[in-house]
Amino acid sequence: MDKLLNYLNELETKISKQEKYNNDISKSNVGWHIEHILLTINIIIEEVKKSNPKNYKWRFKLPRILVFTMRKIPRGRAKSPEIVMPKKYDELTLTEHLSITKIKIKELEHISLDKYFNHPFFGNLKLPKTIKFLEIHTKHHLEIINDIITK
Repeated sequence: MDKLLNYLNELETKISKQEKYNNDISKSNVGWHIEHILLTINIIIEEVKKSNPKNYKWRFKLPRILVFTMRKIPRGRAKSPEIVMPKKYDELTLTEHLSITKIKIKELEHISLDKYFNHPFFGNLKLPKTIKFLEIHTKHHLEIINDIITK
């Protein structure tokens, strides 16, 4: 959880650059990536909270094994679900959304480890694996943001 909060603290320092854009790195600007991260975290946490551990089923998923072992998501390989595609955002809304997300992350400390999230590519992820996914996903987009800003 600390790693995820540290990533969010780093993300907070990028909000002022939310309009920065580099088409060689990404079709989306820094603000889009920030909002996408926040939407993803918040929606996944809500799904974990609603999950029923009795419905959990593990299935072999090679992409999950590769991403979780390498702790890296390859760039440009997957399309985000519509629900986590940012629509409108600006410096103020990103700052507010980040504050809400930090609170939601702390809620994870009080959620049963048997709760889970059903990822569209990786399948069912119990809470510890869900947190690991959120760390990998957030780091992935932070790297893109850093590349947009520095290149």
